[in-house]
Amino acid sequence: MTPARAFAGWRVVAGAFLCMLTGYAVAYSFAAFFGPLEAEFGAQRGDTSLVFSIAAFLYFLLGLPAGLIADRVGPRPVVTGGLLIVALGLVIAAQANALWQVYLGYSLGVGLGVGLSYVPSVTAVQHWFVRRRGTASGIAVAGIGVGTLIGAPLANTLIGHIGWRHAYLVLAGLTALGAIVAGLLIRRDPHFYGMEPDGEPVPPGGAPAAPSGLTLGEAVRTSPFWAVYVAALLMSFGLFTPFVHLVPYSRDVGLGAGFGVLLITLLGVGSTVGRFLFATVTPWLGRRLSFALMFVGAGAMLVVWSFSTTAPALILFALLFGAFYGGFVAIAPSLAADYFGGRSLGAVIGALYSGVAFGALLGSPAAGYAYDFFGSYAGAILAGALLCFVGFAIMLLAPEPARWLERRAPSR
Repeated sequence: MTPARAFAGWRVVAGAFLCMLTGYAVAYSFAAFFGPLEAEFGAQRGDTSLVFSIAAFLYFLLGLPAGLIADRVGPRPVVTGGLLIVALGLVIAAQANALWQVYLGYSLGVGLGVGLSYVPSVTAVQHWFVRRRGTASGIAVAGIGVGTLIGAPLANTLIGHIGWRHAYLVLAGLTALGAIVAGLLIRRDPHFYGMEPDGEPVPPGGAPAAPSGLTLGEAVRTSPFWAVYVAALLMSFGLFTPFVHLVPYSRDVGLGAGFGVLLITLLGVGSTVGRFLFATVTPWLGRRLSFALMFVGAGAMLVVWSFSTTAPALILFALLFGAFYGGFVAIAPSLAADYFGGRSLGAVIGALYSGVAFGALLGSPAAGYAYDFFGSYAGAILAGALLCFVGFAIMLLAPEPARWLERRAPSR
């Protein structure tokens, strides 16, 4: 048996980690650009929030076509091309003379690019692992947490030294480098290389089996698909609001924009820790219940944020909300694989994330416009918390994957 450290699947994990680190470092660096863009173009908070929200809408909406393409041609060209589009979008945004041009560059570039690269990279990991799927997936998506951890502080430092336009150009160069390296590491399913998931030996005289499971059309006709879809859609209304509004919120309560950037960094710390922490819990509780707990945890933390005005309270919020967000992202792809198998997993995961797109598009701008109208974020934050709790209830009612598959077996 091939030693675990030599198993090619771990290179795929490294490629997925780097892909997500690169794409989401750019995406979540937006918090550092919020103030400079607001000042440069004299924009309201709702309009400035749309820069990020359009990008988030696109990168979740495009998960479905990206997954379909990657299922056919493999993840490497889709991941590499996606990250290069992110780099191009940043170059365009750096030349902007009006806010709509930032929409054209950052929003479309990051939205299209991350949308093309995320689902194929995270799906590739699911194909290479079964027994160690939770651990491998947790490591891969930790790239999002690390990207969150470094993106905003790096951007804030660059803006302070060379201005927001040149900061975008530096990030573009780093993104292009990440695209090349991640693309070299990402691979197609192990059976294309005469290998089995987890590095298991190929049966004597046999060929590696292609992934089994449901097609996208079959998956969308099941109750677990819609349970995960609707729950994730509801949670997404409040999920991305902190990544956009923590910096202006910190200014509002007298703690300063620099402290707000620190909070974004702490979201990244919590997210990274949460991905590994909750990966150790899922074998005990099961992935469905563990996934459900991410909803109630995130909702509780949004309630905490709604009345937090001191540095210790906001630090606690950022760390714990980041942890539950990280757990949500880490568990979702593996839960999808548990329910639907690997046959069309890229398309299935992409379809599930399309619901998140609408929450991501509407949630942060709604909070921004609520502030513009009412002078407070509290109502929008509490509405996001309520939707998280509804999502929690939906996942509690969803069936366990193993029992659900047993019930389906006779009809398959």
